[in-house]
Amino acid sequence: MPWDALDAELAAVAGTVSVYAGRLGRRPAYTRLADTPHYAASTMKVAVLAALHRTAEAGQVALDAPVPVVNEFDSARPGAARFSCAADYDNDEAVWARLGGTAPLRWLAERMIVRSSNLATNLVLGRVGLPAVAQVWADSGARHSRTGRGIEDFAARDAGLDNQVTAADLAGLLGGIARSRIASPAACAAMLDVLLAQERREDLAAGLPPGTRIAHKNGWVRGVRHGAGVVFPDDAPPYALVVCTSVSPDREGGRIGDERDELARRLIARISALVWAARHRLGTVD
Repeated sequence: MPWDALDAELAAVAGTVSVYAGRLGRRPAYTRLADTPHYAASTMKVAVLAALHRTAEAGQVALDAPVPVVNEFDSARPGAARFSCAADYDNDEAVWARLGGTAPLRWLAERMIVRSSNLATNLVLGRVGLPAVAQVWADSGARHSRTGRGIEDFAARDAGLDNQVTAADLAGLLGGIARSRIASPAACAAMLDVLLAQERREDLAAGLPPGTRIAHKNGWVRGVRHGAGVVFPDDAPPYALVVCTSVSPDREGGRIGDERDELARRLIARISALVWAARHRLGTVD
């Protein structure tokens, strides 16, 4: 695999492209700006998923107990007004259809991942709390990633309480789940099942042969497109692959933003295909 050629190609891309690629439990075969922080977008939902399963294992929540589906949440900024999600900014009508009723936490967590529901994310986050998510990041060895607020908590964002990730930290978190290092084997298996059921497959998964198993989460807002996952080839050991792409928001607008996202999706798929082709030669043992 010509990693130098990939480096040169990515250096010519507008914005910042970070990559982590390597087998689980080994040194990565290739990294590029893997410790550079990016706005997290929806990749932070993996840490929320892990926090939920750990909280359930501790007996503090019941995954199958119904919880009220509401659209009003406490801001992470002390003294700020409560905030709500916008339905037209979400990706999952199924959760909104239950507004005013109830839904099990397990189901909300699934929708948070497989359809990237923002409303479901805030409902789950409200049950586990930001400190539990911070502990997940710490226990997975994250150095620069943090979850400082819920989705659309703009008062907190404006106060500097934001969500950020790095490619290396996301690889560590997903690898910890895949290797049963972040929770019990049963809990990690349950998390993997949800991540394997991901329905948004337009970036990392698009670069893999049809039918390839990949446990992954992507995230996108204007100017940002990330793909983070663990790939399970039939003929090679599993490997982590994370690609984070960001361009300055002031470069985006209207149709240009849509076109940029399409380019980012194609780039992530191309990197995924290149790493897949090198799957038998990824990394060395620590």
